[in-house]
Amino acid sequence: MADINGRKYCKLIVYGCQGNVSDGERMAGQLKAIGYERTEEMEQADLILINTCCVRETAEDKVYGKIGEIKALKRKKPELIFGIAGCMAQKEGEALIKRAPHIDFVLGTSKVHSLSQTVRRIEAERQHVVDVNLTETELPDESEAPVLRDGKLSAWVPIMYGCNNFCTYCIVPYVRGRERSRLPEDIVKEVEQAARAGYKEVTLLGQNVNSYGKDHKQADFAELLAMVDKVDGIERVRFMTSHPKDLSDKVIEAMAQGRHLCEHIHLPVQHGSSKILKAMNRVYTAEAYKDLVKRIRVALPEVSLTTDLIVGFPGETEEDFEGLLAFLKEIRYDAAYTFIYSKRSGTPAAEMEDQVPEDVKKARLQRLMEVQNEISLEINQALLGKTLEVMVEGPSKNDESVWMGHTRSNKIVLFPHGQEKAGDFVQVKITSPQTWVLKGEVC
Repeated sequence: MADINGRKYCKLIVYGCQGNVSDGERMAGQLKAIGYERTEEMEQADLILINTCCVRETAEDKVYGKIGEIKALKRKKPELIFGIAGCMAQKEGEALIKRAPHIDFVLGTSKVHSLSQTVRRIEAERQHVVDVNLTETELPDESEAPVLRDGKLSAWVPIMYGCNNFCTYCIVPYVRGRERSRLPEDIVKEVEQAARAGYKEVTLLGQNVNSYGKDHKQADFAELLAMVDKVDGIERVRFMTSHPKDLSDKVIEAMAQGRHLCEHIHLPVQHGSSKILKAMNRVYTAEAYKDLVKRIRVALPEVSLTTDLIVGFPGETEEDFEGLLAFLKEIRYDAAYTFIYSKRSGTPAAEMEDQVPEDVKKARLQRLMEVQNEISLEINQALLGKTLEVMVEGPSKNDESVWMGHTRSNKIVLFPHGQEKAGDFVQVKITSPQTWVLKGEVC
């Protein structure tokens, strides 16, 4: 219940990717604009909003569990407004309310910027609202969604929405629509606003940033990177995610010439077998990917490469999996996000024959992780004794006397806290490299 001064509280729960986090910041900004303050306590909230993900089944399971948990709160406080937004909302629509009538509204992925109007409508009418009309051509009006960012140093900046790739395992094009690129001047303006607000780092977001600008043709991704690199006050520029088929030599050159463009590329390969890549509709072969990595490493010798990998895709044989392990040992990623293939209804892969048994998937995942962990440790051990630039972010989660930050290559570094403050850039000598983090001392 609102307090005696009429203040209202909202609890925002975000699942999924960085794009969902960015959408959540725009939702939070709208809610603040209509009088809601953030709270971390669900019992205190007058409004609870879940921004959802449906890329994997586990993400949906978490959402359904939270929906059930909130039912008890709604019973105690009937005036509580409860909404679902994001990819799962887009996918399920009205079925969510049929399954859980205590949900007040469901907003699809292209309706993020109409949240405030929806909440006002619920406040006035107390009727269910479902709006999942997927806009595939028009961009949202960013002026309608003030941004309330979570962090103080690093800012997410979306440069495009949607995806045109239709990988056979992926639900994203069906719930996010086709690619739409923001105008470069609007992106630069948002980056400049972040810099004025004290942010030191920006990450440019898109499902496939390398295809930025193909629709409006005002600038391509390499040209956008050069524009953002010139913004005063921004010390680091990152981006994600890159589809290998569209990562051009022009982008690689821009990174090599850029002053603030970080030496890190997240380059999801998904698999190391050309046969499986074809079945995934990734539109490149394992050999073409290897050639791309060679060109990147020639131009950017200090680059850190990370990736996404899926095991157990339909039709994956033991020979295919062994090929993936060999590919991994050849490429040698700094880190990899590894996943078991998860069926997503409505995608071609869900209907494919030769689905891999769950126990086989789990065993392969474990083997994959063991190989990657060994590679990650070896790469980090090569940094022993080296001095790296670290942006200080604050205390580590486990020990307030130990602070943490990231290198330009996106590695986590832990070091004893001295006089440093969040936002400083310090030189740290690496004294204890580990698989997941680097430990060191400020020089």
